[in-house]
Amino acid sequence: MLCHEFEDQLTDYLDGTLEVEAHKDFAAHALRCPVCHDLLSDVKNTLVACSASEAPPAGPELEARILLQTIPETAITCEEFEDYLTDYLDGFLVAPLYHRWERHASLCESCGELPGDVVRSIGACYTYKQDEMPVPVGLEARILQSTIGNVLPAQVRAPLSSRLVEWIRGALDPIVSPQLATVATMLLVAVFVLTNTVSTDGSVGGIYHASLQLAHKTADNATKSSVLPDGMKRFEGSVNDLMGTPDASGSEDQTNKNQNQSQNQNNAQQNSQGRRKDGTESKGR
Repeated sequence: MLCHEFEDQLTDYLDGTLEVEAHKDFAAHALRCPVCHDLLSDVKNTLVACSASEAPPAGPELEARILLQTIPETAITCEEFEDYLTDYLDGFLVAPLYHRWERHASLCESCGELPGDVVRSIGACYTYKQDEMPVPVGLEARILQSTIGNVLPAQVRAPLSSRLVEWIRGALDPIVSPQLATVATMLLVAVFVLTNTVSTDGSVGGIYHASLQLAHKTADNATKSSVLPDGMKRFEGSVNDLMGTPDASGSEDQTNKNQNQSQNQNNAQQNSQGRRKDGTESKGR
């Protein structure tokens, strides 16, 4: 076997597809020829190294080129790439369109650098946002002349409907502000709970009357206790004045006075009757 025949049959030998006689001749030539022997050893070592290592991951460019050759109708043009640039940066692109956009960016060099340039420009605008630039002379007049055809700002007014909507929005802004929403919710919940638990008729006035009755009962219990100081009795008197009810201590004093007067009158009548009896007995004697 010659060396070029050895090289031609090398793949079949490694795959094990050679016939028996050809396989013997191939092995005998590998033992006799040092060059072909080294070639066979290098190929075997390469195959072992390739089988032991993992396949490198396919990059986006390889995938984009494969899809461009197989299904070219899914590719987008540079004009469409620029149209979808804003949606891409805002994160509004749907998944199929997003992948098509990414594939075009990996294949087109000019379009691939465009998103980075736009992002850097936006960052520069935010960086220098606070730096006030002087307004060129006549710029405002030129803008007004180009847009509304009038250079007098005093004559430029918004429509009546727009001004009315703006006024309503300004009036409702304190009411619907997030800071007051929590407080208003807590007040509504408190009123709902009190009207269903404390109030007898389910109204706000019922809550007021129930609270006054509770205060009056508390004051009565305080005055009936003998160990309480005089300050609690004064508190009861203030509650009675607030409720518009007569004072309990004043009514008791008036009752005691009436009882004393009636007892005095009875004693006076008994004394007069006793004197009359004594006078009649003395006359009979």
